[in-house]
Amino acid sequence: MSAASSRIERIEVEPGVRLAVEVAPPSSKPVVLLSNSIGASMTMWDEFVERMSGQLRIIRYDTRGHGQSDVPAGPYSIDRLGQDAEAILSALDIQSAVFCGLSLGGLTGMWLGAARSKRVAGLILANTAANFPPATMWQERAAAVRANGMQSLVGATLERWFTKSYQTKHPDRLAALGRMIGATPAEGYAGCCEVLAMADLKPRLANVACPVRVICGQHDPSTPPARGEEIVASIAGSDMVVLDAAHISAVEAPDAFAEAVSQFLSRTLSAAT
Repeated sequence: MSAASSRIERIEVEPGVRLAVEVAPPSSKPVVLLSNSIGASMTMWDEFVERMSGQLRIIRYDTRGHGQSDVPAGPYSIDRLGQDAEAILSALDIQSAVFCGLSLGGLTGMWLGAARSKRVAGLILANTAANFPPATMWQERAAAVRANGMQSLVGATLERWFTKSYQTKHPDRLAALGRMIGATPAEGYAGCCEVLAMADLKPRLANVACPVRVICGQHDPSTPPARGEEIVASIAGSDMVVLDAAHISAVEAPDAFAEAVSQFLSRTLSAAT
């Protein structure tokens, strides 16, 4: 997606709260809405956009409290994050889309699939889980960020997100991702930590009726393949792909990630016609 063919909009998702959304122009291509991990911005999807913009109408946004989006006072909730995504679709007059979310974004996708089924043509749930215990870990991380800022988390976050091999081979991209993490507003990050502390969508997964593909990273310490298997076991007809990556598989294994999405869309769209 070139700068000439896309635009950044600030879409109001509730009174006084606007999220930064990159919007590809209307077309006949399938619509995919991308939702980022906690601590990231929409730029974590750069590799995916580079590979797939010719095939899809891609819309990506910064989760509330992240990137260029507003940082409203909390508390945040998974219901609110899901409603944000729905509000983006409504503002763009998109009746339904395939939703692709990674980590926190995947949790948002599960909420949409369970609560707003008519808006979701399919779900791609990457490096995610239906809950993220223990709650105390997220509560302590929120408190630490409020006290010490985001820079204190950059090193440890990159260690979780990427394998040693990726870190060694891609120092420039790693540095850019470190800057992205460090620039995340502390209060936005803390608010989303509290979402991960409280949300549990396992009881609602049986309500998801759209096609679902789960993508996992073989080396992901945060949401290993076993957590993906829990999702697949709870959603009828869903399947799973495991990539040679850690937590941010869309960055670390971009070709394989794009292929997993492309295969899923081909199958889903064929079934719908």
